[in-house]
Amino acid sequence: MTRRRKGSVSTETFDDFLESEGMLEACEDHALKEMVAEQLADAMVKQGLTKVEMAARMRTSRRQLDRLFDPAVPSVTLDTLRRAAQAVGRSLRIELV
Repeated sequence: MTRRRKGSVSTETFDDFLESEGMLEACEDHALKEMVAEQLADAMVKQGLTKVEMAARMRTSRRQLDRLFDPAVPSVTLDTLRRAAQAVGRSLRIELV
């Protein structure tokens, strides 16, 4: 273990730490999914949609919709995201930065 001198300040960022632990990509994926799910949930509330109604608009099951909102389920297809966005009158935009 490397010891720092008393009073020294690390220049390591939290992203640097996550990267060194091999966790950065998973944390970013989780955060992105939560942001999209929050936007969808907000749009549902504004439109007064229940999950059953949302699932019907997406032509899927309520159970499948629950997976979209569950942060423990890491994988969501682009098709599912597109259908969810369309169900609340939005479009899906993905970009590389």
